[in-house]
Amino acid sequence: MARFNDNGSGEWLELTINNPVLAERFVDQAELLTYTRVAADLFEATPMDRPEWTTIAPDETVYCTLTNNSQRTVPNAANPMAPNSDGHIIRWKDNKRHTGLSFEWDIFLLAEDTHGTEQSYSNSDGLWADPDGRLFIQTDGGQKDGLNNQLLVADTLKGELWRLFTGVTDDEITGITMTPNRRALFINMQHTGNGDPTVTNFPALRDGVTVPRDCTFVITRKNGGIIGS
Repeated sequence: MARFNDNGSGEWLELTINNPVLAERFVDQAELLTYTRVAADLFEATPMDRPEWTTIAPDETVYCTLTNNSQRTVPNAANPMAPNSDGHIIRWKDNKRHTGLSFEWDIFLLAEDTHGTEQSYSNSDGLWADPDGRLFIQTDGGQKDGLNNQLLVADTLKGELWRLFTGVTDDEITGITMTPNRRALFINMQHTGNGDPTVTNFPALRDGVTVPRDCTFVITRKNGGIIGS
């Protein structure tokens, strides 16, 4: 568990029955681990807005997608939107190469800040950082500005964001892997049209009858270059 402090510092909280606060509530370590959400509340960990994927950049920064939380009524520093209908991406760096007791954190992207721009996106989900520090972001949820779910790539050093792929109606872009030379990127499109052939027949031609299918895409550059560069 983690506690994200208002000043950008953070603490890792050990889930152990040896802690007196938790020992009063749980019979043993097994029960504690079964009810981690209850334990987190007792230990005053920071409640987050639906964490989905994490990825680790080459500089050991950890990025985490927080997809949304339409029921949040009270914001906190790490989750500043209430309600948070469009989500955000948070990042942190451990003080001892992922074995420390504390970390420093900040918010990398607030989806709401991108609306009305060329970089518009909402509800980040899938996430992967490449060896050069580019962050590939996949979405699952209602997109603003007339867009469908999509794949974006962010320059984590410059804070720049580009759209790389857009799906079809009522789909989700998910799953990501790349060949070792980074010349081919594999992603998935799932629950296309939520299975409704009157919405889309993808990947078949539109006929209003054929049931849409989940798909895997291979993305390459015309010049054979590194994807996202």
